[in-house]
Amino acid sequence: MSEAAGITSEDSVQALCSAIEEAAGLLEVECSRDKVLPILDLYGGDLAQSAVAFRVATGARRAGELDCRFMVPQDVDPYQLALDNGLVKKTDHPVARLLSDIRESCPVDGYGIDFGVVGGFKKIWVVLPRTGLQQVTKLAGIPSMPRSLGESLDFIARHGLGDTAGLLGIDYRNRTVNVYFGEPPAGGIAAESVRSMLREVDQAEPTEQMLRLGRQAFGVYVTLNWDSPKIERICFAVATTDPASLPVELDNRIDLFVKHVLRADPGTKFVYAVASQPDGEYYKLQSYYRWGSGVPEIMQLTEGALADPV
Repeated sequence: MSEAAGITSEDSVQALCSAIEEAAGLLEVECSRDKVLPILDLYGGDLAQSAVAFRVATGARRAGELDCRFMVPQDVDPYQLALDNGLVKKTDHPVARLLSDIRESCPVDGYGIDFGVVGGFKKIWVVLPRTGLQQVTKLAGIPSMPRSLGESLDFIARHGLGDTAGLLGIDYRNRTVNVYFGEPPAGGIAAESVRSMLREVDQAEPTEQMLRLGRQAFGVYVTLNWDSPKIERICFAVATTDPASLPVELDNRIDLFVKHVLRADPGTKFVYAVASQPDGEYYKLQSYYRWGSGVPEIMQLTEGALADPV
């Protein structure tokens, strides 16, 4: 029984599953309880008190999916649970060793789980202490980390992306790693800096929408893989209580999802992000089914960042 919420973990799992089904139905995304419930049952023991978020994205490859992510207790081994329960396959690839290598090298505050209602288990998030952000140079030295992080240290320094990181995302399906910088440049990223960064890593020329979001970004992260010495993707994120106030035109799918979320909870918070690709950018919107007291720390949000829409 959760003392804070006054409901059992089973109740929490069922409530979240119903919310996922409702959102998926709105977006015309196929949702099977046979895929969703095993993940919620496996990791949902503390779900009643966990921060929970939904995410939708634009683009043909992502339009048929709804992602859910939530925090899990620090005392679990989320990768071993996934392995033991068939959510990931045993492999000799470095991605299988990365979580344990991070734990051996860095203090960890907690973990998050990320799954798609269609695609199933995707990622484990590793939350580093807000008071103990890790040097990017140290992370680059972790044995199983993609070498592209070490190869990109000069790039990261030249563009002022930050010396430290506070959050890592390990994608077991796509075999990639997200590194979220802990101290992005004050005032966001200037347009010319965005253009320069993307050209250097062979990404498409940014649109004006992307440049606007870059100037307002509270967070910047990169995606790395083990097959290339270059950064695969760069993403800029803004936090808001009202996506309609952003200086961008919302994609129809995202706009539909925003209206659905605001009807249920007019005071909810959102993170809107744009990610680069070689063939053009795509957009992601994350809404919070449950905000949770630790979310600002995980997101590295400064005090008052969500007091007014960005």
